[in-house]
Amino acid sequence: MEIAYSESEEKTFHYSKFGIPYQNLWYMLLYAWNEPPKFLGDIREEIEKAPSLDALLCLVLIKLVQQRFRIGLGRNYIDQRNVISGIRGKINFGESLKRNLFNQGRALCEYQQFSMNVPKNQIIRTTIMRMIRLGQFGPDLSIEREIRQKLRMLSRSMDGIDFVELSPDLIHRLPLGRNDRDYLIMLAICELLLMRYMPSDTAGEMNLLEIEREKLRMFNVFERFVANFYKYHLKDWEVTSKKVLTWHEMPKNNYMPNMQPDLFLKNKVNNRIIILDTKFTPHQTSKGQWNKESFRSGHFYQIYAYLKTQEHISDHYQKAEGILLYPASGSSKHSERIKLQNHTIRVENVDLTMKWEEIENNLLDLILGSERESLFFRGI
Repeated sequence: MEIAYSESEEKTFHYSKFGIPYQNLWYMLLYAWNEPPKFLGDIREEIEKAPSLDALLCLVLIKLVQQRFRIGLGRNYIDQRNVISGIRGKINFGESLKRNLFNQGRALCEYQQFSMNVPKNQIIRTTIMRMIRLGQFGPDLSIEREIRQKLRMLSRSMDGIDFVELSPDLIHRLPLGRNDRDYLIMLAICELLLMRYMPSDTAGEMNLLEIEREKLRMFNVFERFVANFYKYHLKDWEVTSKKVLTWHEMPKNNYMPNMQPDLFLKNKVNNRIIILDTKFTPHQTSKGQWNKESFRSGHFYQIYAYLKTQEHISDHYQKAEGILLYPASGSSKHSERIKLQNHTIRVENVDLTMKWEEIENNLLDLILGSERESLFFRGI
């Protein structure tokens, strides 16, 4: 995918706390939500002007809800239980007689109504109201006021839709139909906005600094982005997230820890195997005793264990490669290739500050390398 940037456009980009341009972060989020971006479309202006992550997510949510209003908010049949004049659906005779409703020309009826007051709309409206109160929209007061005003107007437009108690589980278990593709993105935005304020800075015994909360969220986004990117683009590879690797210990011991690398890649043609782990930290090395700089021991031992414990399966596993993939920016780039017995362990990075097409190319080169020109992969 090619995107043209002018010099003036590059200068107006806003960056997250981790130095990632919000435009790139939006692409990462789409991949993490399993919605590979085909184009920026008419939300490019919202992405470029966003001075904070809350602003980015809310501006896109506003645009998507407004677009949904043009074709109508999603509706479904919901159960109703009301006292009405006349008869509708199923009559609750016992309660109607007890309350002497028949003599008043009314009855307690249970029926279904086609309504937009359904959980997916309730989640969106509740999120909007939550962000009116809690949203952090950057230092520019005019932009902040503009976003809050748009959110208030949108909430008023959704009058008649109830507020609900938000939880990640409520969002995850929500059934969506084939025509709800835009709702997938809207609800994913709602979940991320919800998670941005969990746990709280002010309540509970286990307080977590905002920057640490942000890092935990970005670790998950980075991991899912890389996984879904490769699943989408590598046609000739089997790409499996969180594949369980077995220890094959003799005898079996129930206390052995689980082994689940972020990604397990196997080429369908030549059976080449790559085990990849993402690490959302800008530093691939650390300083130990005597101020000696070395690879992060926990990360390195982990990928080495993944490789060595699978050697007995086949010759291809004996030559499997391991990749530790870190985010990088500018001068923090660092790439190393280490040969250990029959295995190659690579410490690699992807610079998330670059233009998006460069990020894509770098990620593909990490896996395909010289094979890239001869292999067909699905473009955006």
